[in-house]
Amino acid sequence: MKGTFADDVEALVESVRRKYGGRVAEALERPASKLTELHGKGIVKTNHSVLELICAAHLISRGYEVDVERHLEGPLVCDVYGVKGEGTVIVEIETGFTSPEHALDPLTYLRARIASKVARYSRFADRFCLATPRNNLLEIHSALVKPPAHRTVEELRRLKALCDLYYSNPPVTLEELRNCRLHSVMVIDVDDVSVQDFSPDEYREMLTRCGLSRWDD
Repeated sequence: MKGTFADDVEALVESVRRKYGGRVAEALERPASKLTELHGKGIVKTNHSVLELICAAHLISRGYEVDVERHLEGPLVCDVYGVKGEGTVIVEIETGFTSPEHALDPLTYLRARIASKVARYSRFADRFCLATPRNNLLEIHSALVKPPAHRTVEELRRLKALCDLYYSNPPVTLEELRNCRLHSVMVIDVDDVSVQDFSPDEYREMLTRCGLSRWDD
C-alpha cells in the first residue's frame, strides 16, 4: 500500500543510503525536507519529487551541494540546482505528462516545452541538463543538440515557430533560442535509484538508432 508523501520520501532516502552511502543520504535530507514542506502546501507532487531527489542524490555523489525548487527569476523555479566549487548546474525534470488540451498533439507540445525549458533556464547555470525517467522519451529538436554557434537561421526560425504555437506570454525569444545550451540528458531509473548521463548527441542517436525518433528537423 502506498504511504504518505513523507513515508515515500523517507523510503527513498533509505534506498539512497543503501545505493550511495550515508554521506549522500544525509546531504539529501535537506532537499527532502524542503519538498515535504512544499507538498504540504500543495506545490509539488510525489512522482516529480521522487525524480528530483534521485537527481539530487546523483549530483551529491559527484560532489555538488544541491537545492531543489530553487527560485531563479520572476516566475522561473528550477527543479534541481547544484553548486560545486565555482561551477553550477541546473536539472529540469521532464516526465512526458500532457494535459487533456494536448490529447491530439502531445509530441509537438512536448517538443516545444522541452525547447522552452532549454531556452529559458540554461542561462542561469554553467551547465543545463534535462532529466527524464526511463519510461519516457524526450523529443529534442536537432538545433538544441548543436552548440549555439552552429545553429542556422532557418533552424532558429523553425524552432521559434514551434515555441510560438504554445508560448506567447511571454514568448520564447530568438535570442534565447540562439544562445541557449543543453549539456546532457539524464535518464532516471527510479526502481534502482540511479541515473545515467548521456550527451545530447548520444541520446538523440540512441533514439534514432532504435527507430524511436520520428522527427525530421
